[in-house]
Amino acid sequence: MSHISTAVILRRTGRLRAGTAAALLACLCLAATATRAQETATDDIDPNTVERLQNLDPQTDTNDTTGLSATTNANAGSATGTDQQTTGTTMNTTSAEQSETEGEDENFSRVASDGTRENMPVLRVEDELRPALPDNPYEPLGIRLGSFLLKPSTTQGLGYERTTTGDSSESRSFSTTTLKGTLQSDWSRHQLTVDGEGTYERNISGEGQTEPRVNINADLRLDLADDMIGNVTAGYTFEREDSTDPNAVSNASVQSDVHTFTAGARLERDFGAIRGTVALDGTREIYGDAELSDGSSLSLSDRDRMEGRLTARVGYELSPALIPFLESYVGRSVYDEERDSAGYARSSDSYGLRLGAAVDLGEKLSGELGVGYERAKFDDSRLKELDTVTVDGSLNWSPQRGTDVTLGLTTSIEPSTTAGQSGYVSYGTNARIAHMLRDNLVASLRGTYERRDFKTSAIDDQNVYLVGTGLEWSINRTLAMTGDLSYERTTQSGSPDTGVTRAGIGLVMRR
Repeated sequence: MSHISTAVILRRTGRLRAGTAAALLACLCLAATATRAQETATDDIDPNTVERLQNLDPQTDTNDTTGLSATTNANAGSATGTDQQTTGTTMNTTSAEQSETEGEDENFSRVASDGTRENMPVLRVEDELRPALPDNPYEPLGIRLGSFLLKPSTTQGLGYERTTTGDSSESRSFSTTTLKGTLQSDWSRHQLTVDGEGTYERNISGEGQTEPRVNINADLRLDLADDMIGNVTAGYTFEREDSTDPNAVSNASVQSDVHTFTAGARLERDFGAIRGTVALDGTREIYGDAELSDGSSLSLSDRDRMEGRLTARVGYELSPALIPFLESYVGRSVYDEERDSAGYARSSDSYGLRLGAAVDLGEKLSGELGVGYERAKFDDSRLKELDTVTVDGSLNWSPQRGTDVTLGLTTSIEPSTTAGQSGYVSYGTNARIAHMLRDNLVASLRGTYERRDFKTSAIDDQNVYLVGTGLEWSINRTLAMTGDLSYERTTQSGSPDTGVTRAGIGLVMRR
């Protein structure tokens, strides 16, 4: 009985071994067939297709990726022939990849028919918190304050000044401390920009008038609509009146402090090729007391005034780079005191007209230039009217990379404080050239000229010339050294010439 059972077991074991061997042989044949199909499919792919697959950009259009996948699947299907399971698997995988790619492209960006992006890719949170570094390795990065970027700097310097008037002269050595900063918003719409600078001077030796300065300006741009932009501006300026100014107090040891407050609103709208602008600006000037050489003070409150101006401009866009315009304005100046210390009513009305053109050729050339006429009429009939032809404009030109040229022209009517005199017309021009000698070394050369024309009196014209040069060396992003040298000369017939020489160096710390 035992012999019979053993024989049966041996027969069944033999059959199992034979079945296992047959299954293993079938698997090897199937694997060999699949491997040869893949090799055949790879050999049949066009070399150009292989090169496109190797150089495929992750942001390549989805249609290109789908086309390449379809070509590869077609070649693989032709090589495998009856292997429908492998082909089906490849097609399913391709469809899944295609759907995933289309989903990513739809989430990140849309491409218009002209090839430009309608919206930029969404950055990761860590990318937004880590802004890209500027191209210049010496440019400060600034400080992120929520949705604002602050770029502060402080400068500590030493200076020397020598003033010569006729045969007399005086000199002084002084220290300067300057705080400067720019605050700019990073909003999706609208933009707020605040610029501020303040300088404090302290004499170390010698005699001479210090020149403290403060200048703060704010500009809020409102994107009201696709073709309409509004601007709201405000500012404050503090300076000490120059001793060579025609309205300066003679024999004063310290001239008057001048506080100037400004505010304005502007609305710009495009009507096709026509551009319209309406602006309303206000100015408030307050004069402090002047200190006389005998130690007493002189009140100049009769010079305090307010001025408002309404401006309208119409321009026509011949091209995005050239827009001629016609501008008109009316203004009113009102003094706090109806009559000054000499008994004259100096409040006045003014109006003007200007014709010009604005040019915008990008970084190479931009600016505007206008020629017009301005007239001022005073409330006091004893004061003659002032009128003049005006030339105003500014031009920014970059002849080559690293070189910037700035040109400016100004014309303005300035009131007088002398009894019986209406005022004078100021014609000014300025130029500045800045050249980057190296990535961290910038040299500059500047010059200004102002002619003060006393049209309604027998006073001779006054001329003011200034030339200067400067150098700025950036040690790194946070430290820089500056140097400056200038000479200013004021001439007027019947009066001694005045020359002022200034020189200074400074250490700048910035973020």
